[in-house]
Amino acid sequence: MPNKWVLNWQPNAGTTVNSQILNEVSQCVEGMNGVKEGRWKAALTFYKPMLREQALAAEFPRDFMGISLPEQPSKYYFVIRGQKIVLEAEQTIQTIMEKLQSYKTRVTLNFEGSQYRLGDFQLRVGKVVPLHSESLRGIVMEMEYLPISSLDKSRQMMEEFFDVCQEALSKRHLPGHFMHIEPNFAEYGLFDNYTSQHTAIQYATIMAQLIATAHAVQPVRN
Repeated sequence: MPNKWVLNWQPNAGTTVNSQILNEVSQCVEGMNGVKEGRWKAALTFYKPMLREQALAAEFPRDFMGISLPEQPSKYYFVIRGQKIVLEAEQTIQTIMEKLQSYKTRVTLNFEGSQYRLGDFQLRVGKVVPLHSESLRGIVMEMEYLPISSLDKSRQMMEEFFDVCQEALSKRHLPGHFMHIEPNFAEYGLFDNYTSQHTAIQYATIMAQLIATAHAVQPVRN
């Protein structure tokens, strides 16, 4: 499948994300002659173990996420960042987990927005909101180079297009910028040929960034 970067909006110090920034980013993409192709949505769920004995807490991973992606609607992906594990399962695994009662949902976040086509690139711009809420938690952009699935061979094109996007956004003087931090895919046993498992790992990495940003701008609440 085509190589993809998942980018996170990093607000400037002392500022937070808001719907106006999301609107400006969308307008910027349209101003670059992006053709709107419809809507898209992905979802990420944090799970926590159902412990019958607290002494067993150390045996269960704390950083355990499940991810559904629009390009693979029949699949479900698990990422355990601490142990560098990524797994692909059938979507029905969620029902099995509910019945086993080993883990329960802590929080689910939806990534949703608009999809655009710009030549050989596809851009998805969206908001991050909790399930059953409109409280904006972040802004993401998926940048996909359609002709090539090799990470190495597409890197230069991705970097050049990312620079073009950043330059266009800089003219709007927004209080922040998009960040791209590429995970070490080899640690998860993934290599040059891009797959949906690469995407799942990027979303898990994005969530770690969002959480770190939230903790930096507001007190942590128990």
